[in-house]
Amino acid sequence: MDLQLKGKNALVLASSSGLGKAIAQELANEGANVMLTSRSEDKLKSAKSDIEKTAKGSVSYAVLDQTKHESLENVVKATKETFGSISILVNNSGGPSAGKFEDFADDDWQQAFELTLLSYIRVIRLVLSDLKENKGRILNNTSTSTKEPIDGLTLSNVFRTGILGLSKTLSQELAADDILVNTIGPGRIQTQRVDGLDQRVADNSGQTKEEIRNANLSSIPMGRYGEPEEFAKVAAFLVSGANTYMTGQNILVDGGKIKAM
Repeated sequence: MDLQLKGKNALVLASSSGLGKAIAQELANEGANVMLTSRSEDKLKSAKSDIEKTAKGSVSYAVLDQTKHESLENVVKATKETFGSISILVNNSGGPSAGKFEDFADDDWQQAFELTLLSYIRVIRLVLSDLKENKGRILNNTSTSTKEPIDGLTLSNVFRTGILGLSKTLSQELAADDILVNTIGPGRIQTQRVDGLDQRVADNSGQTKEEIRNANLSSIPMGRYGEPEEFAKVAAFLVSGANTYMTGQNILVDGGKIKAM
């Protein structure tokens, strides 16, 4: 299938590692020009080098503090100066701190809001004129917690669900501009974040990380953790020209783990 991504300009947030990097890699492999972002320039340089090995499009990067409006403005400006008008926005962020409700004070809630939800709102606002011009695509990365809360991830459960509400609303408001807006939620995908969460549960429970992993595997019908590349292929379709009529949807890539209808 031709995803019609060749020559499209994509901004992918939080893309120096993990799922963001995997999405950026898939888009670049399909011929899109991709702007990588992260707090760490060293990680961005390494990611750019990795992605360019198989990329058919151009790859650049810009350092970003996703919680700062000015930093988001600078990244959007850099993307447009490097590639031109933006056609694809992939919103992504590192997960907020793990913990239960009673673990968090107001500052924790504010930081999680700014990172996980407000940054998405801000960057959509900044690129919206380009997306209207290009009949663009917005993909908001969330979590399976939009369908089923995850124990010990209170902050994520709250704000990822907020992203779902934002996405559904925008899909209605922007449909007349031929902008498609979808969310994608990873299940147990083999990333550093998931590995760290498994370790945290193990530390708190007195079990080994292997025991925690095996318990998670038993809840996944496919019997394994997913690979970032598997997640990225679904993401690439959702932002591609091959997707012409799917909008306002919440797609989970979870090996069948979530049983909600």
